[in-house]
Amino acid sequence: MAKKTIRDAQVKDKRCFVRVDFNVPMKEGRITDDSRIRAALPTIEHLISHGAKVILASHLGRPKGKVVPELRLDPVALRLGELLGRKVVKLSDCVGPEVGAYVSGMSPGSVVLLENVRFYPGEEKNDPDFARDMASLADIFVNDAFGAAHRAHASTAGIAAYIPAYAGFLMEKEVAALGKLMENPERPFTAVIGGAKVSDKLAVLKNLLDRVDNLLIGGGMANTFLLAQGHSVGKSLAEPSMVEEAREILEKASKGGTKVLLPVDVVVAAAPEAGMPAKVVDVQGIPEDMMALDIGPATRKAYVAVVGESKTVFWNGPMGVFEVEPFRGGTLEMAAALAGVRGFTVVGGGDSLSAVEMSGLSDKIDHLSTGGGASLEFLEGRELPGVSVLLDKN
Repeated sequence: MAKKTIRDAQVKDKRCFVRVDFNVPMKEGRITDDSRIRAALPTIEHLISHGAKVILASHLGRPKGKVVPELRLDPVALRLGELLGRKVVKLSDCVGPEVGAYVSGMSPGSVVLLENVRFYPGEEKNDPDFARDMASLADIFVNDAFGAAHRAHASTAGIAAYIPAYAGFLMEKEVAALGKLMENPERPFTAVIGGAKVSDKLAVLKNLLDRVDNLLIGGGMANTFLLAQGHSVGKSLAEPSMVEEAREILEKASKGGTKVLLPVDVVVAAAPEAGMPAKVVDVQGIPEDMMALDIGPATRKAYVAVVGESKTVFWNGPMGVFEVEPFRGGTLEMAAALAGVRGFTVVGGGDSLSAVEMSGLSDKIDHLSTGGGASLEFLEGRELPGVSVLLDKN
């Protein structure tokens, strides 16, 4: 899956339309986490230093084709300018005569940020006319938005029908890291999958079964597997409609020789709230009026042991309601376990990344995937539109 990157492109004096993922969390008009902006800096700085005219495009939130004032990208332009140490001009549109006129007057090394691409109905519809209008602004398309690469939108895929398409450095890094998991992982290879629902991750669970040596399951989705084993889970989050699917996964793993670990004990409470009395119980004894909200100490010990013996580990999804103090122990211990692996480690998914950040161990993980849904679809074996449109290396 080798794709051409901006190293392969002649960018001097060229207008480069760069799709980035600046879908940052905001509160009262302020950016609360700028990590996605920082992740794009190597690509932007490379283009600037090589004399390109840099036209940035991103989405923010879900405005569904309408202008939503609080989702304008002005705060992003301001923060990007601070990080780059240069002025970033923010335009009030994505396309049109005024945008075209401004872009035509750009000088090499200058940077402009277009308005939120999802203000336009043509973006999510992958409308050819909208894609062509964006392409008319530039000579080269650069996709550095891996987090949106699973979307066949105008600014992630459609635009590549009109101008040559290259990968940015973040895109290159993501594809290489996740490709390493899929193609030739050093063994033992362990996947740690958590989060709320089996239904959200069914396809990736099935695909990973044929590739991993160990599958460790936690979070709310573990409760559905406990139901499949015949346990009562009280008031815990679970998906009874997915029990048969969970049972099939366990049977397939048994036949294929993949070791699946499920919780043997859990931390329970009446509700996932701070200050709520919590206790540890075996999975055979979850009270009917309580919820399983974290994996217990015996489960943590077993999971940490497996991770510690692994040479490749992929983690997506927390082990419990880690946002609340009594229920974060399992997730933080998993972060610490990955940080100690003497091998290749990848963490994906917003909650898992937040947990690693909380643990203070981000620098101990080999690859922190910005992808979320894109990471999971990649690991499902699906072709990502925003990757497939890029020029092949060979």
